[in-house]
Amino acid sequence: MASRHVTLANRCSESKSPYVRSHMDNPTAWQLWSPETLELARASNRLLFVSIGYSACHWCHVMAHESFMSDDIAQLLNENFIPVKIDREERPDIDRQYMDFLQATTGGGGWPLNVFVTPDLHPIFGGTYWPNASSERGKHGTSFEDILQKVATLWKDQEERVRENGRQITTQLRDFAQEGSLGGEKAEGGEDGVDLDVIEDAYQHYKKRFDSVYGGFGASPKFPTPVHLRALLRFGAHNQVVRDIVGGEDVEHARYMAVKTLECMAKGGIKDQIGHGFARYSVTRDWSLPHFEKMLYDNAQLLHLYLDAWLITKKELFLEMVHDIATYLTTEPIQSSLGGINASEDADSLKTEHDHHKLEGAFYVFSMNEFEKVLTEEEVKVCAKHWNVQPKGNVERRYDHQGELVGKNTLCVMYDTPDLAKELSMSDEEVKRMIASGKRKLLDYRNKNRPRPALDDKIVTAWNGLAIGALARASAALSSSSPQRSRSYLQGAERAAQCIKQHLFDPSTNTLHRVYRDGPGETQGFADDYAFLISGLLDLYETTFEDSYLELADTLQQTQIKLFWDDKGAGAFFSTPANQPDILVRTKDGMDNAEPSTNGVSAQNLFRLGSLLNDESYEKMGKRTVCAFEVEIGQHPGLFTGMMSSVIASELGMRGLMVVGEGPAVEAAVRLMREGARPNMTVLRVGGGAKSEWLRGRNELLRDLDGKREMVQVCEGGACRLLDVKGVDALFGE
Repeated sequence: MASRHVTLANRCSESKSPYVRSHMDNPTAWQLWSPETLELARASNRLLFVSIGYSACHWCHVMAHESFMSDDIAQLLNENFIPVKIDREERPDIDRQYMDFLQATTGGGGWPLNVFVTPDLHPIFGGTYWPNASSERGKHGTSFEDILQKVATLWKDQEERVRENGRQITTQLRDFAQEGSLGGEKAEGGEDGVDLDVIEDAYQHYKKRFDSVYGGFGASPKFPTPVHLRALLRFGAHNQVVRDIVGGEDVEHARYMAVKTLECMAKGGIKDQIGHGFARYSVTRDWSLPHFEKMLYDNAQLLHLYLDAWLITKKELFLEMVHDIATYLTTEPIQSSLGGINASEDADSLKTEHDHHKLEGAFYVFSMNEFEKVLTEEEVKVCAKHWNVQPKGNVERRYDHQGELVGKNTLCVMYDTPDLAKELSMSDEEVKRMIASGKRKLLDYRNKNRPRPALDDKIVTAWNGLAIGALARASAALSSSSPQRSRSYLQGAERAAQCIKQHLFDPSTNTLHRVYRDGPGETQGFADDYAFLISGLLDLYETTFEDSYLELADTLQQTQIKLFWDDKGAGAFFSTPANQPDILVRTKDGMDNAEPSTNGVSAQNLFRLGSLLNDESYEKMGKRTVCAFEVEIGQHPGLFTGMMSSVIASELGMRGLMVVGEGPAVEAAVRLMREGARPNMTVLRVGGGAKSEWLRGRNELLRDLDGKREMVQVCEGGACRLLDVKGVDALFGE
């Protein structure tokens, strides 16, 4: 069937997404992903050209500038295809199904994600960044124009063959998308679930890939992978059974790998050395050259991770990182005036307000001339050496593909203070003072003279859930040692939670929206929005003991089960609701990536809620969620580290701490619980100022409890015991 002529107009201005709206001036006639657009593709019999990216993505900006602003490319797209622009953070489901296709067919992936799709939504060909023919990269290989012309010709001349290939690809994708559907029988039969030996197997996976020189895993590029690092760090925080399975030396080495990586990251260019927060990943093996975008989901997870690292090791560097990231998440521009926390800051920015072309990292890098202009001669001597600032710049040309970083320096800590003091024949205090002074001056110079990178001010429910939990835990852990900062971090968490409840939660249906920007978006929440927010609310409850947070978590858990639970198969949660019309494959998310897996977080939520509410049905669903992935966990345990705490909970149960009233034993229990990394342990409080009226009605064990009389009780393995102050100390000393 021949393609019908249609006249398209750019519709990006109709979107609320900053990323999509940034393409509203393109001559490319972008359409939005909607039922109307999909019907237009069917009616006109055109292939869809689906381009997916996000605001902070550097190569998305490069391709937009090179290609989507080109009149020649726009003509090819507008006359032959239905071009569709999608923000992956608004529609992670669409992104995932076509990213799975790209990775299955090419072995790689990334953004921008560009896919040609039949009117029936079957993918036929895709890639990431494709160069314009006139660009330097386009002169030495296949250009975007070449691809557009070849695909258009193929559709015109061999439409039925293309359609059949698309159908076959989709069938293969459905066959491959078996994650979380192969297990579950053991849970149903009441037998043992996933063997605890997978914990040792997961450790061995990372031991083989560990970079003993620079930390992290593999070569380059390097990603923080907080989920994996957190699991390694916490192996030794579990009980003796777990430590025996992994082995004493391996527990220590697992912790060493995590600590080494966190130290290298904190000193590397991936960390904003004069401001706050971390970039998304490092281009180089040694963490020195980042892709400069800052993502909320990274920083929220890193706050959890550095907090655990500080609680376990008490290293001052890790406490600095806790304050640094928590400050980043609770101040402008990242925390919005509404209280919700914004999605990201861009990688690219203008060098000065008078420039018109954005450069990667322009906000963050410095030349030696700038150092000499801003700092005193003595400060230059110390700070340039401290951060490895070179006269000709410290970025290797092979990593600077566009030549934007020539003569520039990323700031990386090269010396510990004592070593630098010794080399410069100065005192430690003098060096510290110079570095602190230099940091203040450079930050002030940067803020006054450089336009800040563009802010993606979408409030994403899932990512706010990650941040709420991290800020709440940081507040609890620091309540004794840094009360003022603790209050600030708690206020940030509570403001974000209130924003989500007010603007993204519908109390009439108990459902969530995915995104807020100038009002809630049309997209309903996905399974990860529920999982991450529930987790954050549980952390917030255990920090404040206000049961309204626990009540909302319980409500959302019921909704997540209703919308996403696989009640006809192996159990666990699908990522999308049933009967969604624009999804080819309904998948379950179990492997951890840049974000933790939905089912890993969900399983832990179910075990925590089961413990806090004395609800056996939640515990059973937690076990079924783990068992649904038993085949995959057994085959690739290193890819499921976010599930490991739940594997342990499935076999050994949770440890529930209940504190009642006030007194020395209660205060000791609460303080020790907060000031340690306590996997698979929950705490609830009745009386003593805790708001627990709803909780007492929900948890039948608490209904007749005298909330005024001091009591500390720990329950595990089906038995409970009362603790005095010595018993509390002994419990947390195990």
